[in-house]
Amino acid sequence: MIHKIAILADVHGNETALKAVLVDCKKEIITDYWFLGDLIMPGPGASSLFSLIQSVTPTVFLKGNWEDCFLAGLGSEIDVDEPMDIYIATLAHYLKQNLTAADLTLIKDVPLATVQEINGLKISLTHNLPTKNYGPALMPNQKQENFEQLFAEEVDIAVYAHVHHQLMRYSNQDQLIINPGSIGQPFTHWPTLQKDLRAQYAILEIDEEGRPQVNFKRTPYDVPQEINLAQTKELPYFELYEELLQTGHRRTHEPGLLADLNQRYGYRDEIVSLLNSLNN
Repeated sequence: MIHKIAILADVHGNETALKAVLVDCKKEIITDYWFLGDLIMPGPGASSLFSLIQSVTPTVFLKGNWEDCFLAGLGSEIDVDEPMDIYIATLAHYLKQNLTAADLTLIKDVPLATVQEINGLKISLTHNLPTKNYGPALMPNQKQENFEQLFAEEVDIAVYAHVHHQLMRYSNQDQLIINPGSIGQPFTHWPTLQKDLRAQYAILEIDEEGRPQVNFKRTPYDVPQEINLAQTKELPYFELYEELLQTGHRRTHEPGLLADLNQRYGYRDEIVSLLNSLNN
């Protein structure tokens, strides 16, 4: 049979964008769904995101680095003098209140990588590198040798996510590399292209003879609705999320800004108090 696979990734808590993509997928008559990680954070989407993804019965569900950040944020190894640690912990504890026990189990148990075989094509699926779901090694401007790490196991196609860029390129031996882009946080350094903030995903079609075809998709969604949802749900760091959705600019790697917000809204004090209660 002909397989038409929707490759989804990097929702980052953006429920409105995910809904729009799934509506678009229905028009495409998708036969299967692969989800490559980073379903949660920093947006307000919680258990509803898991319900949405599970409603299409994906055969692949991988763990992204933000799932690991969430788990770390619930732990006791938080450096309260590190603004980014406070940011992660604050969002993690906020999110946990709106997740089910089944959601938490899924986050802990899903794998980092898997391999699928479709009509004779062997396809590896990862969030980032096969054994490392974080870091910049596979950004589009990185060295070719980095991408060769996707082929530690002999496969025909490597699909990864994480870098929020739609791309198609090749290994040194002409194996195919695909990235579907980001549903919730599309990103580019080029200013004029950054204006396109539509939700991104990809469709991989494989015919009966094992011939692949890739279709990169971009789907508009209601950004003001997502902003209103975040505000209604009292999302921590709301200003950062609002700016992200409106401009595509991510400012979470600015420690001075995070430190100011942590002090202004009492996020640091809340985490310190929470850690003290855990340790007593």
